[in-house]
Amino acid sequence: MFGKGDKIVYPMHGAGVIEGLEEKQIDGKAATYYILSIPIGNLTITVSSQKAEVLGIRSVTTKEEALNILASIKEIPCDIPENWNKRYEYNLEKIKSGEMGQVLEVYICLYLREREKGLSSLEKKLLSTSKQVLLSELIVSQNIEKEAAEDMLKSILKRFQDKIDAST
Repeated sequence: MFGKGDKIVYPMHGAGVIEGLEEKQIDGKAATYYILSIPIGNLTITVSSQKAEVLGIRSVTTKEEALNILASIKEIPCDIPENWNKRYEYNLEKIKSGEMGQVLEVYICLYLREREKGLSSLEKKLLSTSKQVLLSELIVSQNIEKEAAEDMLKSILKRFQDKIDAST
């Protein structure tokens, strides 16, 4: 169980800080809820502590782990299906995992695909979601502002774009 002040990641929504715990009566049963504040979009979410594990809620990666994940992606990790329906499901599962490395792969692949071929509207939403999740985790884990987190992502995208440009 997490407590007030803990930094956690809620897959598909991003990283944030537990601002408080709230007891609620649902169907006559007492339940504890986390009040989670996510820095991107000033979002506040109430999450059942009993469902945290099922929802994939985890602690935010440490500052060092996050930097290692960003640095560890050496090759373009885009071994994804050509069919957009299958590609969408594949990428959605990676984002739902809540693992920063998998979300980063989705972001890179969708960003590069959008530049080359374009994306369906659902894939554009996944691209936006993956970016939001990554930015929020970088903001929380690195204790930085949104602009600095965006700069970190831009430098990674530039590295992969440079590789593509060099190979063509």
